[in-house]
Amino acid sequence: MSASELATLGGGCFWCLEAVFQQVNGVTAVKSGYAGGATRNPTYEQVCSGRTGHAEVVQVTFDPSVISYRDLLEIFFTIHDPTTLNRQGADVGTQYRSAIFTHSEEQAETARKLMQELNEGGEWRGPFVTAIVPYTEFYPAEVYHDDYYRQNPAQPYCRIVIGPKLTKLKQHFAHRLASRN
Repeated sequence: MSASELATLGGGCFWCLEAVFQQVNGVTAVKSGYAGGATRNPTYEQVCSGRTGHAEVVQVTFDPSVISYRDLLEIFFTIHDPTTLNRQGADVGTQYRSAIFTHSEEQAETARKLMQELNEGGEWRGPFVTAIVPYTEFYPAEVYHDDYYRQNPAQPYCRIVIGPKLTKLKQHFAHRLASRN
């Protein structure tokens, strides 16, 4: 087995991203948290206020011999709207921004190249606003956010917002789904 790599991604509510990436073959761990802000060790309530500068993110640990970083980004761009600034559906604020926190120049280049290809493909209603920024620090979210969808599948937000994202994942990336799900 090759060494694990990290991807840190923000695309709206971290519960959505966690639920999606937990389904992907080659992903060995997903942790919700916060990145990109100024406040040290922020709480969920502080981040939700929009005053810390953090985005809700997931930190995805993956095996690059099973799934590439580019493949993860293709899933990421499919399950959220990278053309809306500081918003995903009804979730509004800078904490819900579309962002890729890169762990290397290679990740940054992969993200830039894929975004350019997708923008030029004309399938989106507008240009991507996803920020590509160097990773600096990740603050894990409170434990009650862990495995949120699996713990609360009947909760209205899970059914209305996360459910359709999982359906989209299965429709577009069935070949990438882990057999454990």
